[in-house]
Amino acid sequence: MAGIVILSGAGISAESGLGTFRDAGGLWQQYDLEQVATPEGFARDPALVHDFYNARRANASGASPNPAHEALARLEKFYPGEVLIVTQNIDDLHERAGARNVVHMHGDLFRALCAACGHRWDAPAVMDPADACPACGALATRPDVVWFGEVPYHLEAIFAALHEARLFAAIGTSGSVYPAAAFVEDAARAGAHCVELNLEPSEVVEAFDEARQGRASAIVPDWVEDVLSAQG
Repeated sequence: MAGIVILSGAGISAESGLGTFRDAGGLWQQYDLEQVATPEGFARDPALVHDFYNARRANASGASPNPAHEALARLEKFYPGEVLIVTQNIDDLHERAGARNVVHMHGDLFRALCAACGHRWDAPAVMDPADACPACGALATRPDVVWFGEVPYHLEAIFAALHEARLFAAIGTSGSVYPAAAFVEDAARAGAHCVELNLEPSEVVEAFDEARQGRASAIVPDWVEDVLSAQG
C-alpha cells in the first residue's frame, strides 16, 4: 500500500539546471515538438531526434540533485509507510538523490529501446541512427522515452497506488498534461489529502486541498519536514 504518492514534474529539476518544457522560454518554445518528440518525427529524421536527446542526456549527466530531490529521498527513508515517486521527468535525479521507489511514467533518458523488437538496454552517452539493436540487430534504436501520442508507462500500477494513497502531492507540474493532470482527482476520490507544491498555481490547483507556492528547493524540504513531524 502506498501511503504517499508523489507526482514530480519538470519544475523539480529546473533548479538543477534542466530546462522545463512549457514555461516561457521552455524547451517546447525552442524546438518543434512534432520534429523531436513524436514517432512521426523520429521516422522522418531520426538523426535530429537523436541529437536532441543526446543533448538532453549530456545536460542531465552534468546536473546534480537539488534539495527538493534530496528531501523526497529523506521522506522515503524515514516515513513509516510506503512512499512512491511517480515522475514525469526522464532524468535520474531522484535516484541519484537516494530515492529507490521511483516510477518513470514518461520513460528514462538513460535507457534505449528497439522500436522493432521492444528490447531495452542502458543507453550510451551518444545514440545514433546507425546503432543496431543488441538483441535483434535492427537499425531501429530510439530513446526509451514516451513521445506525444504514445501511452505513458506503468499506468496500471500508478492508478492502483493512487487508489490506496492517504496523501498525494504534485510537485513542479503544469497540470496541463494528461493523464497525470487527473491523478489528483483519482487520489481525492480515494480519500487522500492532496497537496500541490509549485512555483505558481497549476491549471488544476483548485482540485487540491492545499497549495504551497515557491521554489521547489525551498518548499519541498519544508513540506517533507511537516509530514515527518506529523508522524510523531
